[in-house]
Amino acid sequence: MKYAFSTLGLPGAPLDRVAALAATHGFDGLELRAHPEEPLHTAGAAADRAAALRTLAASGVAVLAVAGYARVAAPGPDEPVLAELRALVRLAADLEAPYVRVFPGGDDPPGQGDDARAVRRLLAAAPFAERHGVRILLETHDSHRTGAAVARVLGGVAHPGAGALWDVLHTWLGGEPPAASIRSLAAHLGYVQVKDVRSARDLTPVLLGAGVLPLAEVVAAVPRDGWLCWEYEKRWHPTAADLPGLLARGRAYLHGLVADRPRSTRGGRGG
Repeated sequence: MKYAFSTLGLPGAPLDRVAALAATHGFDGLELRAHPEEPLHTAGAAADRAAALRTLAASGVAVLAVAGYARVAAPGPDEPVLAELRALVRLAADLEAPYVRVFPGGDDPPGQGDDARAVRRLLAAAPFAERHGVRILLETHDSHRTGAAVARVLGGVAHPGAGALWDVLHTWLGGEPPAASIRSLAAHLGYVQVKDVRSARDLTPVLLGAGVLPLAEVVAAVPRDGWLCWEYEKRWHPTAADLPGLLARGRAYLHGLVADRPRSTRGGRGG
């Protein structure tokens, strides 16, 4: 198993500091938030991307994914969404990242139109992503928060350039047990976002293992050669504890869960 964390936990931090923290605490990769608030985003210069890649290579840390904010099921014309997807794919390719994260962003509750928009846009963008060595991952989130909902869309896309990102908070909030989530997502899974919160009413992030999410069940279900990415949402919860002081314990907790998995779950296919 490989481990990453999201730069959402260190909003606006310089990349060299983030990379050093990852390397120091035993994380193999980073999920880079692609937003104008951050050092790297789709409107940034090519020179900045090249410099970032050198910084990361020197630290021995990979970019797992570019976390974008495109909403593939959102109402409206297709072309602005497709242009955003192409820009995110180019950024990921420049950073040698295998994945781009996108949201559904459809109506609540979602209807057939939301699925149709998501399928149409992902099917249009997936070949472009594949040509760049990138896979677009639809996150279990907002209008499609369960594995079943995301798998429904991806079944309609049926292209290797599109897959799934399992955000374990949202499937849990959607009432879907981890075993059901992985049954739906296994054929599409890119990687897994892990996190922990105080309760369903209080989503303030806490140290992994200190909250209410069924993380042991999640880790028991995922492929042994996949990625676990800790998304600590400090950006949205500024009163939460600072991430750097939690990294060592969070990484140790994940490694302990992986080590304790039953032998029968240690096979399987990676994402």
